[in-house]
Amino acid sequence: MAEEELPGVLILDIGGTHGVLEDLAALLKKRFHLITMKEFLGNKEEMSKKIQSVFVFECRPTVDRELLENLPNLKVIGNSGVGVDHLDLKMISSFGVKVTNTPHAVADPTADIGMALMLASARRLVEGKVLNFLG
Repeated sequence: MAEEELPGVLILDIGGTHGVLEDLAALLKKRFHLITMKEFLGNKEEMSKKIQSVFVFECRPTVDRELLENLPNLKVIGNSGVGVDHLDLKMISSFGVKVTNTPHAVADPTADIGMALMLASARRLVEGKVLNFLG
């Protein structure tokens, strides 16, 4: 499928401090034409017609009324994470846009950390390390 035929997805950036991880961007590129916020802002008129989705990674890009008003073909906002508290669902739905998230994406890592903290607490691992360092 040619890049022009793929639906456009707006992302903040690829890589860097706040961008989508490069491995994740590679996966997205299989199904979407990635449009960074910089590309969008540089040519709003053309890019706004291509964007059908916004991929929110670490609460970025910020989805506000101004952005939604500039994306007439937007159908869905995909949030990479469990919660959607940072999104104004009522305002977004007033534009006829759906919101999705990934509720099970961090379930295993969260459970692993929880177990590690409980074991560390039960064995007083952190205390022991601090006492050895001070002593």
